[in-house]
Amino acid sequence: MKTIVLKFGGTSVGSIERIKKAIKIISSHKKGGNNVAVISSAMSGVTNDLVKKSKLISNNFDKAEYDSLLATGEQASCALIAGGLNDIGLKSRSWLSWQIPILTSGPHSGARIENIESKILINYMKLGGIPIITGFQGINSSSRITTLGRGGSDASAIMLAKFLKADECIIYTDVDGIYTTDPRLHKKAKKIKKIFYDEMLEMASLGSKVMQPTSVQDAKLNNINIQVKSSFIKKPGTLITGSKKEFSNQIITGISSTKNDAKITIVGVKDKPGIAASIFKPLSENLINVDMVVQNISLNGKETDITFTIKSEDLKKTEKLIKQNKKISYRELSFDKNVSKVSIIGVGMITTPGITYRMFQALASKKINIMVISTSEIKISVLISDKNIKKAIAVLHKEFKLD
Repeated sequence: MKTIVLKFGGTSVGSIERIKKAIKIISSHKKGGNNVAVISSAMSGVTNDLVKKSKLISNNFDKAEYDSLLATGEQASCALIAGGLNDIGLKSRSWLSWQIPILTSGPHSGARIENIESKILINYMKLGGIPIITGFQGINSSSRITTLGRGGSDASAIMLAKFLKADECIIYTDVDGIYTTDPRLHKKAKKIKKIFYDEMLEMASLGSKVMQPTSVQDAKLNNINIQVKSSFIKKPGTLITGSKKEFSNQIITGISSTKNDAKITIVGVKDKPGIAASIFKPLSENLINVDMVVQNISLNGKETDITFTIKSEDLKKTEKLIKQNKKISYRELSFDKNVSKVSIIGVGMITTPGITYRMFQALASKKINIMVISTSEIKISVLISDKNIKKAIAVLHKEFKLD
């Protein structure tokens, strides 16, 4: 008998009607002769409402109580699902993270699952039961409730699949899989049947919001295959896997883009050891993530220009930190908020020469100027004007035969 972990996102349980659809999906898997365990998110909008309530009480709401508050959303959705399953004659009950328990380490609102005491769940499934388990949360060594941050319910499902030694982990969401690019930006985007962990990691970190990077990383580390499917329509989804079996010879798997980038250029910095560290240390200490970095040395070898990108919401803070930094001197400081990053991703580029040329030539054919370039083994990212984002995606999608 197969063991399957099903996870339902907030939109999939966003109303009573949608919860009833989720119950039908769970029922079909159970009637197919499988052991089924379910992870559920809170109903869509509930967590945001709880966050707002905490802010109305205090601008410095206690972190442990904040996690305890946010965890109540999943409790409600799990109870509704279990109640609905019982109503159609299936044995089910809801489980809160501390009742199993799901053990975590790390800070509140950013904890990671260390262990799941799965014996109680396995015994319940052997008796024909369907456990409905709260996602996004666990308990720490002090027996306080912790939450796992963005994408936490996905992480809960993946780790549950690991500790149950499940045969499948299916993530049900409001989209029917992972697409070659954002369908809202390019109508010819198509669904990807199979994608490698590393490709999905790059796409997730570069703007694809179907899965969070930490969840994909957990799946890769634990070799858990994930199916991403829609809970609203019956269609095949996308398999996220490490297996090389049955993969096509597609060189580029997908194209990602971001909207909220900002470019900073520091002109005329003295070129000496440690200067880059002096610039980026205050940003690191203030939790500002630096992405693309380019350094150009002047012809006389005495000065350098440093260009880097950050999230646009960090721009004012970054500007202030650079201007306050007494360890560096420069001639000019410039900012540009009207930029976007476009990336091509695919394991095929490791063994295929000419990919960089084809990307740059395709962009040049549409007169799209490249400001900054960043590469890895399976990714090439370029920074361009945000007004060209749709045009860039379209020409790259066509160039790498993704339409």
